[in-house]
This record gives sequence, C-alpha cells and structure tokens, in this order.
Amino acid sequence: MNYFVYILKCVDQSLYVGCTNNLEKRIKQHNESKFGAHYTRTRRPVTLLYSESFSTLREARQREIEIKGWRREKKLNLINLT
Repeated sequence: MNYFVYILKCVDQSLYVGCTNNLEKRIKQHNESKFGAHYTRTRRPVTLLYSESFSTLREARQREIEIKGWRREKKLNLINLT
C-alpha cells in the first residue's frame, strides 16, 4: 500500500498539508464531505498542488510533519520544483 503526503491550495489561497493512503478519496472528502479536515471545510473548494508517495505510513507522517513545519515560501518552492 502507498501513502501520500499532499499539499492543497484552499479558496483563500492558504496551503494545507495532509497524509492519506487514498489520495483521490481524501481530496473528495476535503471538498465535499463532513469528513474533510475542519480547516479545509471552511475554505472550500481545495485544489491539489503537490503529492509525494511513500511505502510506509511512518515515512509519510514524518514527511508531513517536516513540510508542515516549513514557511509558506518553502512549500511553494517545493511545489514549483515539480
């Protein structure tokens, strides 16, 4: 199973970083359901800007924590590298 770390752009131009094992389903939840994160529920619609794939949940969570600790500019630089 693959795990994904992803970066979303919210309607207010803020960025959201998350982790999931089903990227397509999770993006849909962020945009449509009550199971989306509270942060994104109030900032819909969201758009996927970036994702990385990992073979273990542990690796994905570590990367998510790392990226969440970055300033906006560094996150945007990561997105622009792809």
